Amino acid sequence: MESSAITTVFLPLALGIIMLGLGLSLTIEDFKRVVAYPKAVIIGLVCQVLLLPVMCLGLALTFNLSAELAVGLMLLAASPGGPTANLFSHLSNGDVALNISLTAVNSLLSLFTLPLIVNLSIAFFMEADMAVPMQFKKIVEVFFIVLIPVSIGMLVHAKSPAVTQALNKPVKVLSAIFLILIIAAAILKEREHVVTYFQQVGLPALLFNILSMLVGYQIPRLLNIGKKQAIAIGMEIGIHNGTLAIYIALNVLGNSVMSIPPAIYSLIMFFTAAGFGYWVNRKKTV
Repeated sequence: MESSAITTVFLPLALGIIMLGLGLSLTIEDFKRVVAYPKAVIIGLVCQVLLLPVMCLGLALTFNLSAELAVGLMLLAASPGGPTANLFSHLSNGDVALNISLTAVNSLLSLFTLPLIVNLSIAFFMEADMAVPMQFKKIVEVFFIVLIPVSIGMLVHAKSPAVTQALNKPVKVLSAIFLILIIAAAILKEREHVVTYFQQVGLPALLFNILSMLVGYQIPRLLNIGKKQAIAIGMEIGIHNGTLAIYIALNVLGNSVMSIPPAIYSLIMFFTAAGFGYWVNRKKTV
């Protein structure tokens, strides 16, 4: 009963609040701005949609993860950047406007790419009788639980800047609290095995997090993208929406073990993102 209430009521509510907060920071101009940064946006999307899943697959195979933990890590790789990425981009002197645009485009794109990557992962890692494919009904449910709060947030932002200003801080605080509670709930649900799972997937999650940020930063730099834009891309693809990944693991796939990698990753990323921000700003380069 307790776990049912968490998955059917609390998780959708928490995800809705977090996506509402994202919507409050978005405008139509954020989507139009993509035209101003086509090269940076394309590089960011290629890193997010193509390179990250391949890199994640390599880590899952290298560490010989169990099927469920491997799919959980791939689910995380397929999830878009979280609203927290925008905050860390700001603190690290990144191009926040580009970061917000990437978050907006990635969030919409992932509604189509995420089911594809997850279904391929299930087919690859799990035996036929173990597979729990993402049903179309559940995909539509995720689409609406993400899109509607974001749309409401954007509408409030456009129609009432004063209300947006008043809501911004409390929604951010609620989002942070909900994220902590969601991580705690995911770990609590698997409390009997959490130490074993942490030993199995903790290092792969840490490496995936660090490699994601490095790839997101270094590849744009090698392709002559400015440092501020590269920081934004690094944060975008290195800080995933763990809440969405946990929600899909528990509500869509009905598998609590798959929620462990996103939960562990969400704990790790706050520390690694702070370290990454310090590293990219240690020298005053252009």
